[in-house]
Amino acid sequence: MIGKVIKTMRKENNLKQSDLIKQLNIGQSTLSDYENEKISIDFETIEKIAKICNYTIYFKNNKNGKIFQTADLKRKDI
Repeated sequence: MIGKVIKTMRKENNLKQSDLIKQLNIGQSTLSDYENEKISIDFETIEKIAKICNYTIYFKNNKNGKIFQTADLKRKDI
């Protein structure tokens, strides 16, 4: 499912695969494999793609309705 989301975000921003791979510094086959869900994609790359395509990733807790976005997270592993 995430592959279809990535492809939709890219197309909605009129980005070719070649545009996105340059910004991500990955190979064309890697992006194609992500979009076709042949290989799994790490969260950091999903976050980069979302940022490039002007999307924000939100998380919602279904029990209490709390919502936060990735910008709220403080990364300690970087």
